[in-house]
Amino acid sequence: MNTHSITTKAIALLLAVVILFSGCASTTLIQSIPGEAKIYIDGQPVGKTPYSHTDTKIVGSTTSVKLVKEGYEDFYASFSRTERADVGAIIGGIFCWIPFLWTMEYNPIRTYEMIPVAEQEEQPAIQTTQTQDDQSSSKFEKLKELKQLLDEEIITREEFEKEKAKILGAE
Repeated sequence: MNTHSITTKAIALLLAVVILFSGCASTTLIQSIPGEAKIYIDGQPVGKTPYSHTDTKIVGSTTSVKLVKEGYEDFYASFSRTERADVGAIIGGIFCWIPFLWTMEYNPIRTYEMIPVAEQEEQPAIQTTQTQDDQSSSKFEKLKELKQLLDEEIITREEFEKEKAKILGAE
């Protein structure tokens, strides 16, 4: 009988651990308009949209996304594991502190709309109505965002220089 009691306790403990840590993973569906864009997560190619992304990063972690499709501007975005509360992890955290690292999860679906290259060429005509200060501020913000993508290794130095030349060349 003692062996049966130990086995029952071991199974109960194992089930409790599995339930507590089941809330560690979070999933989000990444879609694009138009579909079938190549997707890079944290600089690594992972497939095409729609793409179901799952990870076990802790609260506050950021994931970088790059979408590439011929005829469209490259699209850069990021999302953090701070978007929705995970009730299962919160309850598990009451009994054991470790699940509190996973109390937040991603939104279940995110859709990014890409801009066709043809529309990008039309933009300079619109920008000519902006004041010089607005243009400088806008360029500064674009360069700042571009530099951040380079620092996070989402884009290569070559891509950075190419985009930088476009931004500065639009003076």
